[in-house]
Amino acid sequence: METSPTPLLTIAQVARRTGLTAHTLRYYERIGLIAAVPRAPGGQRRYADSDMDWLAFLLRLRTTGMSIQGMQAFARLRSQGNASVGERREMLEAHLAGLRLQMQSLAQSADALTQKIAHYAGIERSLSQGPGPEKENHGNHPLPARTRQAAGDRR
Repeated sequence: METSPTPLLTIAQVARRTGLTAHTLRYYERIGLIAAVPRAPGGQRRYADSDMDWLAFLLRLRTTGMSIQGMQAFARLRSQGNASVGERREMLEAHLAGLRLQMQSLAQSADALTQKIAHYAGIERSLSQGPGPEKENHGNHPLPARTRQAAGDRR
């Protein structure tokens, strides 16, 4: 039992599936991020599953903050086939290391924001309680030295 080949997709279908605009897809082709897409007899682009897989990977790189220039460099290496596998791996390792540093920095910033939010929430709670009768402070605050001496406390 043979399976029929997956139908090729139009640029409009690819745009809907990827969230990219047709203009962006044509731009990616023009700058070499994607190889020249085969065309139907009428000249319309027809994208294969392999094109969709590559676009999905490009979108991952874009999501991680890789620049267009970085993606172009990766695409050039990819076009060289297996001869550039090591270079591509090294490039992705360097990008991942930078991404991990950025994630660590973002986590630290998120912690600082969480602390500041908790601080402001505490202020809001105390403000919402409104001014009440003055309360004596019976906390663990030490008395000034003169007061301790007057009280007979000679620490």
